[in-house]
Amino acid sequence: MIVVTRLNRTRFAVNPDIIERIHASPDTTLVMVDGATFIVLETLDEVVDRIVAFRARVLQAASASGVRL
Repeated sequence: MIVVTRLNRTRFAVNPDIIERIHASPDTTLVMVDGATFIVLETLDEVVDRIVAFRARVLQAASASGVRL
C-alpha cells in the first residue's frame, strides 16, 4: 500500500496494483481500475516514486523470506 493525501489533508492508503492511470492537470488524479477517482496533493512524480518504493519493498521482503520469484 502507498499513502497519499486528499486535498482536505486527510491521508489514506491505496493499493498501487489497482491504479489504472495517473493524471496531473493541474491536480494529481488517481484513476482506479473500477473507475473510482481520487484527487491527491502529491505530484505525479511523487506517486510514481512511492509505487516504485512499494514494489522494491515487496521484492526485498520476498527475497529475505526465501521466496523464489
